[in-house]
Parts: sequence; C-alpha cells; structure tokens
Amino acid sequence: MALMRPDIFHSARLKLTAFYFAILAVFCLLLTFGVRAVTTHELSRGDDAQRGALHRLFERYSDDNVVPVFGVPGDRYFANTQEQQAGLTRQNLNRDFVSIDLGLLAVGAVLSYWYAGRTLRPIAALHEQQKRFTSDASHELRTPLASLRLENEIFLRQKHFSEPEARELIASNLEEVNRLEKLATNLLALNSYENGGVSHAPVTVGELTGAAIARVRRSKDARKVKFVQDIVGAAVDVNRDSMVELLTILLDNAVKYGPKDGAVVLTGRMIDERYVLTVRDHGPGVAEADLPHIFERMYRGDKARSSKVSGHGIGLSLAQHIASANDATLAARNAEGGGAEFVLTLQ
Repeated sequence: MALMRPDIFHSARLKLTAFYFAILAVFCLLLTFGVRAVTTHELSRGDDAQRGALHRLFERYSDDNVVPVFGVPGDRYFANTQEQQAGLTRQNLNRDFVSIDLGLLAVGAVLSYWYAGRTLRPIAALHEQQKRFTSDASHELRTPLASLRLENEIFLRQKHFSEPEARELIASNLEEVNRLEKLATNLLALNSYENGGVSHAPVTVGELTGAAIARVRRSKDARKVKFVQDIVGAAVDVNRDSMVELLTILLDNAVKYGPKDGAVVLTGRMIDERYVLTVRDHGPGVAEADLPHIFERMYRGDKARSSKVSGHGIGLSLAQHIASANDATLAARNAEGGGAEFVLTLQ
C-alpha cells in the first residue's frame, strides 16, 4: 500500500490484522472442539455397539447357553483391545486437528494482513487526497496574500506617490482579493454539493447551454473564441442553476486551454434514452497520466495545460459533484484530432 504512511497506517494495519486473526482463531477453535466432540461421541457409540454385538455373539455360540457378562476373558480382551484402538484413534484425531488448525491459522494470518490492508486502502487514499488538498489550498491562499503584502510594503516605502499609482495598486489588490473570494466561494460550493443533492425540474438543453455561454462570454479570454453548438433540442430533469454553473466551468476550462482565437464545440444527442452533451476544446489535450485525477480537488496536471493558465484546480472537481447531485455523470477524454473533451450524460 504505497499510499499509507508507515507511522499511522502501518500500525493500524497490524492492529486490524490482529483483530481479524483473533476472530479467525476463535472460530477455528470453536469448530475444532465442536467437531472433536461430535466425532468422539460417535466413536463411543460405535464402541458400545460393537460390545453389544459381541455379547450377542457370545450368547449365540456359548456351549452352555449362558449369557456372558463383562469380565470373562474373551470379553475383557476385546474391551482392552477396543480401548487401545480408541485411544490411538483419538490421538491421531487430535494430531490431525492440530495440523489442520495450524495450517488454517497460517493462511488466515496472511489473509488477515491482506484484508486489513484492503480495508484501510480507501481511508489511506482519502488521507493522501486530503493532505494534498490542504497543501495545495495553503499554497493557493499564500500566493495572493504574499502578493498583496509585497505590493503594499513596496508602495508604503515610497515617500511620494501619485493618484494614478494609488489607483493601480488598489486595482491590483482587488484582483488578488477576487482570486481569494473565488477560491472561498468554490470551496463552499464544493462542500455544499458534497453534502446533499438539489431539487430537479424539467429544463431545455438549449436554455442551459445558452445561459452558460452568455456567462463565459463576459470573460476577456473568451472574446475571440467561437462557440459552436450542435445541439438536438430536448428537455432534461436537472437543477437549472447548478447545471448552468457546471457548463460554465466546462466552457471556461475549454476557453483557457484552447487557442485564444479557436472554437469550443458543444454537441448534444439522445443516446439510449439519455442525453449526452459534450464540450470540446482544440488545445493540447490531457496527459493520459492526468485523466484519472482530473476531477480531484486542487489537482493541476501536465504543465502543457496548466503552467500558463490561472486557476485553483477546484472547478472540475466542483463540476463532478454538481453532476452527481443532478444524477448525471461527467467524464473526460482526449478527442480524436486533438483537444480535450468532457462528456456529460444526463437523465
């Protein structure tokens, strides 16, 4: 388990292994004593039956037709021989039970250790994800705060400054404040969608895409970008506001990573009674190693896509949670011919 920290999860794995092994050991002992008791009882019944048969045999073939009793030489010899054989049988039976139990416990110890690791793996993965999220969130918060502090300290060291210089500083500070505000808003929204669903109502796909495109067009990065819609009209049962937010995230992502004067293509079709909506850009695409992690919080992947793009790595994670809240699925892939493609499947 590469994700597990030795100081925390290794100790927990050993304790969980001991717990599983103890349960297995108790079960083996109970089963062993139970089977042994039943076997001994059946052997005793067999011995008694054999002795009774011997008495009847003596009674039938005795010369004086007297029923023999225990204690006559033949009966005593048979009883002693039977007792010796029963003792040997019990000894072999105990040895076999011990061997079987030791084998089962050895296999059980290995399986207990393996199953303990499997049990802790999701917790370890969540711990690692939370650790990375905390580290990345701290970094994202520290960067604008450091920029604010540096700009203000430099400005205050000046003995004289003009009104345009003051306005420029205030404008720069507001940009950093907006970044912090957007980060806090996204974190709150993410937590909200993680903790529950949303109300649904029928709405047309065209209305959703139109509202999302209108919001994205307000960005200066989208001024030269062309939005191409190939949408088949249909009504879907979703929460309108949250779905517009999801599409806005996908379109904004496509604008950021696509050419500044390129096109973003939206395609919508009914497939197997579900509506499939795709958003495609014509940028560098997503590295194959990043595709499994692209919807994780604070995940910033290949530098080809992220080094020159601003953001906090929360948008796609938020989009994924919005999709789940609307009983939809969201997946990412690389489109044929280049670019990234996000596939949203709606009810």
